[in-house]
Amino acid sequence: MKRLMLLYVLFPVLLFSQTTGKVIKISDGDTVTLLLKGNQQRKLRLAEVDCPESGQAFGKNAKQFTSAQVFGKTVSFVETTTDRYGRSIAKVYYDDGKYLSKELIKAGMGWWYFSYSKDASLGKIQESAKNKKIGLWQDINAVAPWEYRKMKRELRNNKKIEAARNGTKVKEEV
Repeated sequence: MKRLMLLYVLFPVLLFSQTTGKVIKISDGDTVTLLLKGNQQRKLRLAEVDCPESGQAFGKNAKQFTSAQVFGKTVSFVETTTDRYGRSIAKVYYDDGKYLSKELIKAGMGWWYFSYSKDASLGKIQESAKNKKIGLWQDINAVAPWEYRKMKRELRNNKKIEAARNGTKVKEEV
């Protein structure tokens, strides 16, 4: 019984403790896959930053930036939570303590994801990048990824509604 109690007490510490792994894949600017001990892979969604989607302006640039910063390197990470899709959300650190999300925002390759972050200093870093027109801030019509995803969802829903009215099938986008 004491062992079980100890497990319950230590579980949050074990779950949210710092771990290391080698970055073996970059899915996009804010998603990386690590190889952990025991050949276990872990896909991580970066905390506090939202990078442009691959179909958006600067989406490929954000992916390239992340790749240049961490691909092939051993990084440390702290899982903070999981998202509604069950993905691990984590703060990733590399090169003696650089915080990857902060570096993306500083380079103008991502937005401070203020809805999911309490770190207002990241907002100040974003403002600085925006004022200097760094990265995606060169585009005066830059659209936040969460707005882009919302527009895409609405477009898909409108197509489905229209197809239902016309009695036709909607061709799914890849």
